This record gives sequence, structure tokens and C-alpha cells, in this order.
Amino acid sequence: MRGRGARRIAAVLACVAAGVLGATPAPGEAARPPLRVLQLNLCDSGFAGCYTGRAVAVAAGELRTHRPDVVTLNEICAGDVEALGAVLAWVFPGDTIVRAFEPAGDRRGGGPFACVNGEEYGIGLLARVTGPRRATVIDGGLYPDQDVNDPEERAWVCVHARGAYQACTTHLANTVPAVAFAQCRYLFGIAIPGLHTRAGYEPTVAAGDFNLADQAQGCVPGDGYVRAGDGSVQHVFATADHALTGTDALDLRQATDHPGLLVSLAPR
Repeated sequence: MRGRGARRIAAVLACVAAGVLGATPAPGEAARPPLRVLQLNLCDSGFAGCYTGRAVAVAAGELRTHRPDVVTLNEICAGDVEALGAVLAWVFPGDTIVRAFEPAGDRRGGGPFACVNGEEYGIGLLARVTGPRRATVIDGGLYPDQDVNDPEERAWVCVHARGAYQACTTHLANTVPAVAFAQCRYLFGIAIPGLHTRAGYEPTVAAGDFNLADQAQGCVPGDGYVRAGDGSVQHVFATADHALTGTDALDLRQATDHPGLLVSLAPR
């Protein structure tokens, strides 16, 4: 990995509830509550044919309506993370919203890919956490496997909230399915378990536009994850300490070329 997309680890403090999405509770502790994950591909770069300029505003409305705990964002500009993070903070006053962004790499110049507005282009994640202060780690980078004929180099990013949960997002290669599959294998076989090793295991969700249909399940090792999809290329995976309780495809009113994918999870 190289440039701004190289793997980085940044320790920050966030508010994480002692019982929110943690491990099996001790006697007297509250059980983990349900978790709502919203995956959005907003096509907000400005250079893609699906760009409308309305996607962030429409996404903000979905956050207000559905009140997700985790929001995973693909094809966005860096400023979109802050804008939607402010909306989620309004939805959950008093809670902390952890924001993470990872730029895609630009093979042509070696730096981050840029949106038409000049901001960095890539993927982002919003994670709602509440309660006493706990350490949070943000980790991300570029995949070692890339399509060498595509100027956009694909990335991943995760938020690890100690004593709570780990959430990740990615937007895999859309040009060569074998490359997307290799990137998916890296995410679930190296990136996610690597962060568990460094920061400690937490129940984990990973969502994004995988550019893989049903074959996405094959890139996940063993039977350690459950999966819900939009019937196409967007998926939400969760470690098997979660149970799927609901899946909804959200109509984003042609603001982007993908539906929203809202997945409800409960602790096993």
C-alpha cells in the first residue's frame, strides 16, 4: 500500500455504552440491543453518470426516518461524511457519532482520488456509540489486489469501538470480478481479523457495494457470518453472534443508481 491510502491506525476516544453490542454480558449487565445497519451507495463523485446532486439530501431523510446505528457510505466525497454525521448526531442527541473516511487511490498520480468538487473521493462510515468513554480505533487502507487497468484503487475502512462493536465498509472493484473477489477475501481474511487481533474481538458488521452478487458469500471464510443483500451487489455481513431480523430495500427516488439497504440485527 502507498500514499494517503496506506493502512493507518488512529486511536481516538468515543462514548460507547458498556452494554451496547458488547460481548456476552456478565450477571447484572444489560444484554446487547438490536442493531440497524444502513448501506448507501450515493454516487456523489460528480464524475459518474449516476450523479444527481440530490443523493446526500435524500440520504439525510433516510437517516431521520430509519434511525440507523451504523451507516456505511460508498462513492462519496469527504465532506459527505461530516454532513451526514451531523444529521445522525441530530437524530441521536447526546450520543457520540464516530466518523471515518478512507479515500480511494488514484493510480495516475499516486495520491487520493478526487471528486469534481476537489474533495477526496472514497468510502465512509458513521457509527453511533453511547455511554462511558472507551477507546476507539479507526483502521483502513488500499487493497493489495487492484485492477491495474482501472485508475481507481479500492479501499476499506473499519471502526472498532472497544467493549461495543466493530463496523467496516468497502466498495470493491467493478471491472474484474476476480479482483473484487480477492479484495473481499482480504477484507474478511486479513483486515477484519487483524483488527480483532490488535484491538480485541468485538461483534462485527461489514457492509458495502461488493460488486459481487451471490458469489459474495463465497469470499467469506467458513460459517462465521450471516448475510443480507439487496438482490444485486450490496450486502451486509454480520458475525454469527448476530441474527438477521429484517431486510429492507429503500427507494432513494432516483437520487442514485442503488437502493438503500437497511438490515436489522439482534444478538444471539
